[in-house]
Amino acid sequence: MTKVKQLPMLPMRDIVVFPHMTTPFFIGRRQSMEALEKALATDRTVFVIAQKDPMVEKPTRGDLHEVGTIGQILQIMRLPNGTVKALFEAKSRGRLLEANMDDSSYVASVEPVKEGSQVDAEFIALAKTARTEVETYLREIKRNSESLDQLSLNPEEPLLLADRIAPLLNLDLQKKQELLEILEPKERLERVFERMLEEAEIKKLEKKLKERVQGQIGRTQKEYYLNEQIKAIQKELGTGEDGKAELEEYDKRIEETKMSAEATGVAKKELKKLKLMSPMSAEANVVRNYLDILLGMPWGVNTEDNFDLQRAEKILDEDHYGLDKVKERIIEFLAVAKKVGKMKGPIICLVGPPGVGKTSLARSVARALGRNFVRASLGGIRDEAEIRGHRRTYIGALPGKIIQSLRKAKSNNPLLLLDEVDKLTYGVMGDPAAALLEVLDSEQNHTFMDHYLEVEYDLSDVLFFCTANNSAGIPPALLDRMEVISLPGYTELEKENIAQLHLVSKQREENGLEDSQIKFRRAAILEVIQLYTREAGVRNLERAIGRIMRRVATQIVKKPSTRHVTVTTRKVRDFLGVPRFKYERIQGENEVGVATGMAWTPMGGELLFTEVSLMHGTGKLQITGRLGDVMKESVHASLSYVRSHANRLGIYSETFRKHDIHIHFPEGATPKDGPSAGVTLCTAIISAFTGIPVRKEVAMTGEVTLRGKVLQIGGLKEKLLAAKRGGALEALIPWNNQNDLPEVPREIKKGLKISPLKNVLQYLEIALEHLPEPVEEPEGGDHESRGIDEKLIQPTPGVENVTPSVYTREPHHFC
Repeated sequence: MTKVKQLPMLPMRDIVVFPHMTTPFFIGRRQSMEALEKALATDRTVFVIAQKDPMVEKPTRGDLHEVGTIGQILQIMRLPNGTVKALFEAKSRGRLLEANMDDSSYVASVEPVKEGSQVDAEFIALAKTARTEVETYLREIKRNSESLDQLSLNPEEPLLLADRIAPLLNLDLQKKQELLEILEPKERLERVFERMLEEAEIKKLEKKLKERVQGQIGRTQKEYYLNEQIKAIQKELGTGEDGKAELEEYDKRIEETKMSAEATGVAKKELKKLKLMSPMSAEANVVRNYLDILLGMPWGVNTEDNFDLQRAEKILDEDHYGLDKVKERIIEFLAVAKKVGKMKGPIICLVGPPGVGKTSLARSVARALGRNFVRASLGGIRDEAEIRGHRRTYIGALPGKIIQSLRKAKSNNPLLLLDEVDKLTYGVMGDPAAALLEVLDSEQNHTFMDHYLEVEYDLSDVLFFCTANNSAGIPPALLDRMEVISLPGYTELEKENIAQLHLVSKQREENGLEDSQIKFRRAAILEVIQLYTREAGVRNLERAIGRIMRRVATQIVKKPSTRHVTVTTRKVRDFLGVPRFKYERIQGENEVGVATGMAWTPMGGELLFTEVSLMHGTGKLQITGRLGDVMKESVHASLSYVRSHANRLGIYSETFRKHDIHIHFPEGATPKDGPSAGVTLCTAIISAFTGIPVRKEVAMTGEVTLRGKVLQIGGLKEKLLAAKRGGALEALIPWNNQNDLPEVPREIKKGLKISPLKNVLQYLEIALEHLPEPVEEPEGGDHESRGIDEKLIQPTPGVENVTPSVYTREPHHFC
C-alpha cells in the first residue's frame, strides 16, 4: 500500500514540472516561503503543483490540479527584493489528497503515484523514433545548440524519455498538465511524439507562407514601379494630377469601410481599373459612380435595438388611438425579440383600407425600437430591376429600391417599409413580386445580390414591414412569407377621439393658430364625421378639419378683433357648405313589409331597410337594389324558409302561387352583398304576407338556414354603432355573437338593448307587433288568401328580375 506523505507544498503559477528534470523557479508568496523554510530544515523534500488559473493570488484547494511532482530543493538564492530563487530536482509524480492552505504555510497530503513499467518491442521502437525526431525538432524548430547527450535522451530508457522531451515542446500549461497526468509511459511518449510531428508540419506551412509573402512583395514592388512609370507618362501628357487626390480618397475609403472580403476585393479591382483610365472618359464616370454607391452602403453600421416594452406601448398609444389588437401583436413581437435577443422573425404585413394608419404605425414601431425608418413605395412597379437593380452594362444603371433604401437609412438594420405591396404588376420586364421572394425570405436574404452591386449583401438584420389595402392582390407565394395583421376601419367613436387627440392639434399648428384661438365642440366633430366624410380612415376628416382651420385663420386675419372662435354644428355648415352625405335614421310609424337591418361597410356600419311588396300575379320573385350573388342566395333561402313553414307562420301555401313578391333594398346605386340579411328578409316577408307591422325601433342581423337557425355574423361593432346612431332601441343579434360583445365599446351599448337569439321565431317574437296565428290548409281547392291586406297589394309592374350592374360604390357587406 502506498504511504501518504505530509510535505511542504509550493503552488506554481506558470510552470509545470516534469519528473527527472531540474528547473529553477522563483518563490514570492509568504506561505510558499514558509513551506520552503520547513523543507530546508528537514530533508529538503517538497511537493510542487500547478495552479489552474495563474491569476489567482491566494489559491484554495479547488484552484490546484490533482497531480504534481515530488522532489528536492538543491540550492536557493535569496534576492534583494525579498523573493527566493530555488533550484528544484523533480523525482516522481504525486497525487494531491488534502491541502492545508492557511495563512502560515502550505502543507499537502501527497500520495506517490505508481506508474507503468512494462516495456515491449513496440515501446522501444517508438522511443528510438522519438529520439530521432527530437534531434530534427531541436535543430530546425527550437534552433537549440544543446546536444542530445546533454539532455540524456537515451532510447534504451523509454520510461523516462517522454518526461525529458515534454519540457522542450511548445505547449501551454493545460496541455503540459495533461501530459503530467498520463501515468502510462508508452501513452505519454505517443502524445509527445504526435506533438513533435504537429510542430514540424506547422513549421513547414510557415515556411511556405513566408516564401509566398516574399513573392507577393516582389510582385507588389513590380506593380509599384510600373504605376510610377504610368504616372510619369500621364504627367507628361497633362492628365496625371487631376485625379490623384480622388484616387487617394478612394483608397482611404476602401481601407476604412468595413466591407465584406468579397466587396473589398471588387472595390480594389474597380479602383485599379480607374487608375488606368483617362479621368475624362465615360467609362471612368461609370466606375466612379459604382465605387461611390458601393462605399456608400452602411457596411457594419448597426443601431442598437431598444426592447423596452413599456416605452413601446407608450409610443404606440401616443401616435395611434385604438387598434388594440394590432398594438398587442406588435408588443408580442417585440417581447419575443427581447427574449431571443435578436429581431429575426416573420415579415409583418399590415392590411387595411386607406387612411387607417398603416404607414404611421410602422414609423412608430421604428421609433419604439430606436431603428432608422425608411419607406419604399412599390405601387405601380412592373420591372423586376426596380427591386434587384440594373446591370451596369446599361447606361444610367442604378441599384434596386432595396439597396437604395439601405443607403438612405444609413444603417444596416433599419425598419424598411415596403408600401403598397399589393399594387405590384408584371409585364414584359419581369415580375417584381417574384424578385421580392428572396428579399422577404429570412433563410435566403443574408446573401441577397443586387444586379448593380454584383456582391452579396446581408439583409437578415433588416426589419421588413409591408402594407396593402387588400391581401387578395398579393401573390400567394409572397403572402406565404408574411404574417398578416388586419387594420379595420375606424368607428365614429374612434374617429372622434382621433380628431380630438391628434388631428385638431396637428391642423391648428399647420395653419398657424394658437390653442386659445379655436375650440371644437364634440357635436361639431361628429357633424363633420357623419355628414362630410364617408371613409374607413381619417384622411378626409383631417382635410375637413384643415379647411375649417383655414376659414378661421382667414376670419382672424380679416378681423383682428376676433380672438376666439368656437366651432359648433352651425358653423361647420357655414364653413363646409351643404352636407355631402347622410346616414339612415329610423323614422315614422311601424310598417308592414319593412324591416330594419344592420350592414357592415369598409367605412363603418349602416342601417339598411328591407322592403317587401306583394302584387297579384303568378308567384314571380323580383329582387332590386344591386345585390351580389351571396345576397341573392340569402333572399332565396329566406323565402324557402317562409314557404316551408307557411302554415305555422299564419300563411296559406296557395298564397305564394297567386302573388308576385318584390324585394327591394333602397339606395339602388349602392352594391350590396353578404349572407347576414337573412333574418331581416324573413321578418319583412312574413310581415308582408301576414299584414303584421314590424317594430321600427328594432334593428336586426343574422344569417338564416333552411331550418330557421340563425348563424354568426361579422362586423358586430360597426353594425351596433349604426343601430345606435340610427335611433334603434333594441338590436337583435345571433346567439353565437355573444363572445364579440366585450369588444364593443360601452358608449355603443349604453341605451341600446342587445338581444342574442337562436332562431327566426325568437326574432319574430320581438320584431313583429305580435306573432301570427298558425293556420291549417283547408280541404279542397281554392280559398281566399288569409292575412293579406289588399291595400298592400300593388299592380304587377312590367319589370323582370333585376341583375346587378357593375359596382360603382363601396358595397354593404353583411359579414
